[in-house]
Amino acid sequence: MADLITNIAGLTMKNPVMTASGTFGYGVEFSDFVNLEDIGGIIVKGTTLKPREGNDYPRMVETASGMLNCVGLQNKGVDYFCENIYPEIKDIKTNMIVNVSGSCPEDYAECAARINELDNIPAIELNISCPNVRQGGMAFGVTTEGAQSVVRAVRDVYKKTLIVKLSPNVTSVSDIALAVQDAGADAVSLINTLMGMVIDIEKRKPVLSIATGGMSGPAVKPVAVRCVWQVAKAVSVPVIGLGGIMTAEDAIEFLLAGASAIEIGTANFIDPTVTVKVTNGINDWLDRHGCRSVSEIIGQVNA
Repeated sequence: MADLITNIAGLTMKNPVMTASGTFGYGVEFSDFVNLEDIGGIIVKGTTLKPREGNDYPRMVETASGMLNCVGLQNKGVDYFCENIYPEIKDIKTNMIVNVSGSCPEDYAECAARINELDNIPAIELNISCPNVRQGGMAFGVTTEGAQSVVRAVRDVYKKTLIVKLSPNVTSVSDIALAVQDAGADAVSLINTLMGMVIDIEKRKPVLSIATGGMSGPAVKPVAVRCVWQVAKAVSVPVIGLGGIMTAEDAIEFLLAGASAIEIGTANFIDPTVTVKVTNGINDWLDRHGCRSVSEIIGQVNA
């Protein structure tokens, strides 16, 4: 059996398979299907400083080889998480990571500071694809200045592993990656969803309540692999790859492109055991190709 251990900026994971925020609840919801401790890392659903109701329904729609969602970061806020969710997940023996969102740098920082006090949460993942309320709704992650403003604010108060999740809805994702690295990010994860739209041609109106939503699923994988490859060549911090991973073979593409770990998202809705299947599949592939460790193939694409 190959050595599947990987390291993300001091965060040791028993294998490179993680779950993507918003697709795996708080982890405990999947405990009837998989042993949660067999997963390298679980990124729980997005958490904000204050409770959020999310967007009106409909807020999910299936599309060719994927889906769109505009859930809108529905959650009960960081205080609820600390008081009610953390006690349920703190003893799960894997890396439990919180995805943090906000509408201004101060909100991000305050949310991160409260999570910093939780002993058994070793890392956070910053979602910088959120709208900046001070700049007319432009997402923080689409400009180097906006991305850095969030990362710097959080870095000042957060002392553990800081992962920044990057948006593909930009001109140069490598420039954004370099900007957040300079601002103090320990690692980057990419890609977040691509913006898309589905129209009901009988009603002549968008299907989603706010017209557009984030597209995920197999259709986005080639874009995600390309982005990971470009960013891995540009930055010195570890890269976590995600976007359309359904199988071990998909995951290996990301590892070869330069990702030190991967996240599985939409596939969890189809098969709640997919994380373990992908882990086993990576091991089988490494064995078949004579690799003793997963680290041997990270970034080893011949391009």
